[in-house]
Amino acid sequence: MSAPPPAGRARTGALIDRVFGWTARAAALLTLALLLGILVSLFIGARPAIEKFGLGFFTSTVWDPVSEKFGGVVMIYGTLATSLIALLIAVPVSFGIALFLTELSPAWLKRPLGIAIELLAAVPSIVYGMWGLMVFGPILATYVQQPLQALFSGVPVLGALFSGPPVGIGLLSAGIILAIMIIPFIAAVMRDVFEVTPPMLKESAYGLGSTTWEVVLRVVLPYTKTGVIGGIMLGLGRALGETMAVTFVIGNFNQLDSISLFQPANSITSALANEFAEAQSGLHAASLIYLGLVLFFITFVVLALSKLLLMRLRRNEGTRS
Repeated sequence: MSAPPPAGRARTGALIDRVFGWTARAAALLTLALLLGILVSLFIGARPAIEKFGLGFFTSTVWDPVSEKFGGVVMIYGTLATSLIALLIAVPVSFGIALFLTELSPAWLKRPLGIAIELLAAVPSIVYGMWGLMVFGPILATYVQQPLQALFSGVPVLGALFSGPPVGIGLLSAGIILAIMIIPFIAAVMRDVFEVTPPMLKESAYGLGSTTWEVVLRVVLPYTKTGVIGGIMLGLGRALGETMAVTFVIGNFNQLDSISLFQPANSITSALANEFAEAQSGLHAASLIYLGLVLFFITFVVLALSKLLLMRLRRNEGTRS
């Protein structure tokens, strides 16, 4: 039987444990304090605009710094629309990438392909924006926008959805660029959670005659749904907060004339990037900070809802499989 550690060593270990606990607690409290400080500073900066416009800020489409009339509908709509377009494109593509890497790819291709996809996340956002404006935009205008307009011209709803000048910038272009940017994040998370599915579950399903799609749909997804939703929320958070790439390709147009995906628009982040440096102190600067507060609230609501959904799903994680 080994001898107990010396009393001095035990006291030193206990002291180190207490210091470690205090440090961890201080780090957590510092994070909360920073979050609260950001929220308070945004509210103080936006207070003149809140007092002037109130909830009317969310119903007005006017953004006129000269006459000091400000409404955030155009920017809020642009932020939500581009993020939704990005998710509609990125989620299926990311799912296909993760499915191929975990179930279908030959062993020699898995590692280089996975590294290549992850390298997309290392590309600076301004590079995506420049590429979208100078390369992708003209291609989109010539080979996507013009054919869609010719195909759906005169069709109710769809005709209006694809109306507008086919110049390669606008909501659709910004949404596609955002989708390219968030695909590596969502695909990487999906691949990692797919790989943690116990092999015995998948082998048992294959042994019963299931196809690859049935294994993924009935075994892998039920077992990993929490991680999959977490990856999607990670991509959505990146899309909501992206600035430079969107600024290059969204058009930075502060009017909402139609529901067309081709029309130039604006987003909260691009409005802040374009106008904050030149904004005079007063209502203009306060309105921009108000937009930042709105973006903070949107992000908080999205993350809170996703957390609630994950907590609900975690109770039954893996039960279907």
